[in-house]
Amino acid sequence: MSLSDAWYRPQVRWWLWLLLPLHALFVLVSRWRRSVALANPPKPLPVPVIVVGNISVGGTGKTPMTLALVEHLQAQGEHPAIVSRGYGGKGPFPLMVTATTSARACGDEPLLLARRAQVPVVVAPNRMAAAEHVLAHAPTTTVIISDDGLQHYRLPRQFEIAVVDGERGLGNGWCLPIGPLRENAKRLASVDAVVVNGELNAFVAQQIPPAAQCFTMQLQSHGWRHVRDDSPCDKLPIGRTVALAGIGHPQRFFATVKALEPRAFDCKAYPDHYAFQRQDAEQLQNYEVILMTEKDAMKWRSLAPENGYYLPIAAQLDEVFWQRIDTELKRFKHGS
Repeated sequence: MSLSDAWYRPQVRWWLWLLLPLHALFVLVSRWRRSVALANPPKPLPVPVIVVGNISVGGTGKTPMTLALVEHLQAQGEHPAIVSRGYGGKGPFPLMVTATTSARACGDEPLLLARRAQVPVVVAPNRMAAAEHVLAHAPTTTVIISDDGLQHYRLPRQFEIAVVDGERGLGNGWCLPIGPLRENAKRLASVDAVVVNGELNAFVAQQIPPAAQCFTMQLQSHGWRHVRDDSPCDKLPIGRTVALAGIGHPQRFFATVKALEPRAFDCKAYPDHYAFQRQDAEQLQNYEVILMTEKDAMKWRSLAPENGYYLPIAAQLDEVFWQRIDTELKRFKHGS
């Protein structure tokens, strides 16, 4: 059993208790960082900042949430921009990401955001440096969205969104490395909105503090597309099929494929943010159809596969959530 598998079991496995000293050190450092940040708040930026993050490691749905935010803000006449850490990217930082930037330079998720959202996207491990770069090179920006960065307290923010997996929740409820949490579950009571990705089961509902402001998000697929050129694929070809996923929760993608495609297929999971190489494509050469997430397609595209297809998804949220966002932005603009 892998460490991540053990995290998402209701009961703590006995061997995880061996990590208790590291857990104590992690909690001590994270609490110290937060207390220092609260005692010395960063100087506000001239535009509002919306942080989309989570308190657990692994995929929860931050990217589709960010894309939905961009779409909504644009419909309200805003000019949003995105900042991100650029996990896995080699830089140099800060880096303005375009549709032609390599995933090696900026990371897979920022490239996906730049291609889909078509708004300024800047990556840098220092989110404040990324935000300042945005304002300097995209001066028409009216709202900055931070993709991840809930724990990056040097970045000022007006609105915090924590995304929670409605199926896996907060795992065993412990912080790293005994559990998957970056911060204690109580942190959810202090964010402006907890967005639950999918149906909220009873176990996860008990993990979320009663004071948290919860909203639900549903992900909808938008049909397969060819990896080589992004063109729509009305019907997948017949042949031996494999579904691959290098994301935080690959089983979610495999379940989606099973629901969409009435065919037998093999599953191949890779580590999150996995950097696909030519040998990975060679190992799959016996398959006629290769299915993947849109995030994985950002790196797979350089391999120029003729038989690769990815599945774009979009987030749907209740109108009351969007009203909350609009209210907070108006409050910022009116200085209240």
